[in-house]
Amino acid sequence: MKSNPTPNADVVLRPRAVERLVVGTETSDGAGVRLTRVLPHSLQRRLDPYLMLDAFGSDDPDDYIAGFPDHPHRGFETITYMLAGNMRHRDSAGHEGLLGNGGVQWMTAGRGVIHSEIPQQEEGVMEGFQLWLNLPARDKMCVPWYKNFGPTDLPRYTTDDGVAVTVIAGTSHGVSGAVTREATAPLYLDIRLPAGTRFAQVLPPGHNAFMYVYRGQAGVAGRAIPKQHMAILANDAQADGVMIEAAGDARVLLVAGRPLNEPIAQYGPFVMNTQEEIRQAMADYRDGRLGAAA
Repeated sequence: MKSNPTPNADVVLRPRAVERLVVGTETSDGAGVRLTRVLPHSLQRRLDPYLMLDAFGSDDPDDYIAGFPDHPHRGFETITYMLAGNMRHRDSAGHEGLLGNGGVQWMTAGRGVIHSEIPQQEEGVMEGFQLWLNLPARDKMCVPWYKNFGPTDLPRYTTDDGVAVTVIAGTSHGVSGAVTREATAPLYLDIRLPAGTRFAQVLPPGHNAFMYVYRGQAGVAGRAIPKQHMAILANDAQADGVMIEAAGDARVLLVAGRPLNEPIAQYGPFVMNTQEEIRQAMADYRDGRLGAAA
């Protein structure tokens, strides 16, 4: 059981400001799953090492029931965080897992994997997020990896003010998350702020960072961030973190990471460094080599 360790307070003396707010775009993916693309392709370089963030949530089965049948990936990692609902993962590397309420599925596509994500319910709410994290050039062709984390596998803590934090990746207030990555140093927090509370998180000045408000409304440095808005946090060499405030109950994702500063070449589910590598990925998929056993 990894919940509720005693946290060490993060002290933020020079908090970051909000550079700009972004409203997600309604779209669909897979076999017609309705979702909101919060972090689009156009922001990949600004929010390097992150490539995409999708938010999905509906109590209408027609919005999610078809799921995501078999599809390929190469060159990056997917992190799926499920707030409500049940999704079955299967992939060509032999991994399988049931992602349920409060759980996280972390998959490293590496040199290539073909997987499916299919809802295991025909009614009720399905809500969650999928975040794409880039891999450095040296790791693009690594062996695929997968791990399913149940809610009790995810470290959690509560501050003295009653702010409840789930640490999916990185370190917050001295609590280490479920996953760490040396190259990108991802920080991924789900933060529940009761009305009238504040939360401070230390961030390295060189890391790109953003937050997404999915319940209520939050504020950073005097800037209100409404529900279903992403706030890109300004890069400031003098800043040492972020201070989040909530006048009413709020729930936010805070995401940060070390930029790779490498070329990004993407074609759909393939993210590499050059167009030649993309052409190779397409050929490997067409010829049945992508996702095949080594």
